[in-house]
Amino acid sequence: MYNMIQQLKNNRYTLLFVYLACTLMFFACGSDSSSSTALEESEADSGAVSIAETRALSLPISSSSTRVLTGAEQLIANQLDLLKNKRVAIIANPTSCMPDGTHLVDTLIALGVNVVKVFGPEHGFRGDASAGTKVKSSHDKKTGLPVLSLYGNNRKPKPAQLKEVDVVIFDIQDVGSRHYTYIYTMSYAIEACAENNKPIIILDRPNPNGWYVDGPVLNKKYSSFIGMHEIPIVHGMTVGEYAQMVNEEGWLKNGVKAELTVISCANYTHQMRWEETGLAWIPPSPNLATEYAAYLYPAICWLEPTVVSVGRGTDEAFTIIGAPWFSGFQVARTTSEGLQLYGLQMEGYTFTPRSLPGKSEHPKFQDESCQGLRFKNRVEGKPLFLVSLSLLQSLYQQGSVKGAFFKKGFEKWAGNAELRQQVINSITPEDIYASWQPGVEAFKEKRKKYLLYEE
Repeated sequence: MYNMIQQLKNNRYTLLFVYLACTLMFFACGSDSSSSTALEESEADSGAVSIAETRALSLPISSSSTRVLTGAEQLIANQLDLLKNKRVAIIANPTSCMPDGTHLVDTLIALGVNVVKVFGPEHGFRGDASAGTKVKSSHDKKTGLPVLSLYGNNRKPKPAQLKEVDVVIFDIQDVGSRHYTYIYTMSYAIEACAENNKPIIILDRPNPNGWYVDGPVLNKKYSSFIGMHEIPIVHGMTVGEYAQMVNEEGWLKNGVKAELTVISCANYTHQMRWEETGLAWIPPSPNLATEYAAYLYPAICWLEPTVVSVGRGTDEAFTIIGAPWFSGFQVARTTSEGLQLYGLQMEGYTFTPRSLPGKSEHPKFQDESCQGLRFKNRVEGKPLFLVSLSLLQSLYQQGSVKGAFFKKGFEKWAGNAELRQQVINSITPEDIYASWQPGVEAFKEKRKKYLLYEE
């Protein structure tokens, strides 16, 4: 069916006819009973949690397929019976798309699925809200569906909002960083579904930072919406894997558990970089315009609660840093290959942040010329965090801003109170990094039983 849709995508009326015809045939005949279902389980030993109650569906695919197939594709191709005669709510944003660019919500409606409402996370359902902006509930202009905000004062679906719903679908591209809020939108949704006896389906997608685990583990004392759970900054899990952990580790209020189904990706492993997935990059938020920005994000974003700009108000956010007083040559080391830190190549760069509606409204140093650095290549895991720690220390030590370098809330971004003091006390990046490792190793052990994909 997918190939047929691809061939007919330029004719929307023919496509709609095919969608509806196939749907009628599907609901008349039922689903293909030959589809294989893999149920992920783990044995309980020394406190290990069984995840037998979570359905993790790994579906058959054509041997000729070379790219990753997302959970959304797997749902459409093989598992529409999960939605038969159901009133469906979808938690989605602009990344919730099929490979031809058609949004999941539009695709399911065209297939005759009874979508009754949409929930939108930070940045909104169509992705036109700036970071941190309270997103108001409204109606989607294209479909007429009610769109309920899950950001601001309403982060968790209310019982009344789920009353006329039979099943909830979550389909959002994550970045793999503890600071990124979508996994907490998902966590609240799982909790709400558990409390209201509603099943929830997670449509899995690759993690662009899924090949490693690193960074300090959150101290629960500093829990917030940029870090709710005791995980490292880079958790190395897909949203489907993370959903299983949230559901089984007792992280939901009062220890509730939801009826959770994860529809996994096909052809994906944790060793894949984004360019190897064969999927187009759709910015999961307005300031992560490229996969490279998403790759740098976990190690650069904790400069946010300092007096340094990370490029918000430009088209290069999270790939540049700077400030009006910045001296990049004091931060980076000069080598025969130019400026670099721990192998990360960089160059001197000047930029001026502007207020960009829907992207970065009133950014730091708005309309001021900033001297800074632009990052140019990739380094893996540990070196990337050593770069970040070195930048923190070097920038702090530029004397004119010592007293006001850290802003309120830095501990929530770091996940602890130690990092600020380590920077102030000039502890080496290598020693700071080493202090994280016991927590990282313990988390890796906990993580193992929830993995759906080869490492």
